[in-house]
Amino acid sequence: MVQGAINQNTKLTKSWQQNYVDDWVKFYSKHTKEGELASYIPLLKQADKNHLGISIMGINGVTIESGDVGIPFTIQSISKVFTFIVACMERGVSYVLNRVDVEPTGEAFNSIMHLEMKKLKKPFNPFVNAGAITVTSLLNGKTSDEKLEPLFRLLEDILKYRPVLNVDIFKSESETSVRNRAIGYYLVETGYLESKLELTLETYFKQCSIEISLQDLAHLGMILANDGEDPKTQIEIIPRQVARLAKSLMLTCGMYDASGKFAAYVGIPAKSGVSGGIVAVAPPRARHEDLPFLEGCGIGVYGPALDKQGNSIAGIKLLRHIAKQWDLSIF
Repeated sequence: MVQGAINQNTKLTKSWQQNYVDDWVKFYSKHTKEGELASYIPLLKQADKNHLGISIMGINGVTIESGDVGIPFTIQSISKVFTFIVACMERGVSYVLNRVDVEPTGEAFNSIMHLEMKKLKKPFNPFVNAGAITVTSLLNGKTSDEKLEPLFRLLEDILKYRPVLNVDIFKSESETSVRNRAIGYYLVETGYLESKLELTLETYFKQCSIEISLQDLAHLGMILANDGEDPKTQIEIIPRQVARLAKSLMLTCGMYDASGKFAAYVGIPAKSGVSGGIVAVAPPRARHEDLPFLEGCGIGVYGPALDKQGNSIAGIKLLRHIAKQWDLSIF
């Protein structure tokens, strides 16, 4: 088959996939009315709760986008995946896992109760706030900018540009995040933190305030789907062991205290943030059917209307539908 015919077939294949995704986004947009904007960070309340968009980036180079795809938003708790990756790359997997566990909690992401009641030797996992703040304290550096430099370099290596910090969101979080300060003080008392509390929290608030796009989320997910390797250059950006560990944690702990349901009903690793973003990962799968993205893909979803667990309410419904229709589940 000549190259022109191959390109034409690719366009035709993408065309029907695009039509389906357009219809699905339109259908699930009505569920945004059922959710609420994040309230504990004042500036996040300025988002439009009716927004819903998706970007899907395949390892094979095919990209499909639909809905509200051009809106920048802050990464929030999705940053926890990549600070964990950076900490593992800087300090070693064993060092990090000696200081934070890999168990789901069943508790809210910002809970302090389980720390006090269960007298843990270390936080449950790196995606609840207690674990994430602990991981942030492990990053090398004497200032928050020094601590975050390897994170920015990692994002730049993947995205091919350097994301910026949304200073207004950072200030809004820093000035109002009473619960995270309470968690931080508990971590200080129990000796979990490896850097001073104010430095750790400043770094944590900054990492959550990095501004990205839906395309960025899909791109980050696609690299994880390919076990940390850029399929265009065949360069390993994230060590395979670390990428696979991060995906395992995303599957079991990535959707707050709804992680079990998400794993059961959607079946792919994912991590959400209270700005409404979700990054999801569909690794390559051995199927004989003529299904889209058999080679694997990254998916970015943005829908700032949240459910009670803090996840995008319409975004989860959209992901569940796509995973079912295209058999994306890893199980």
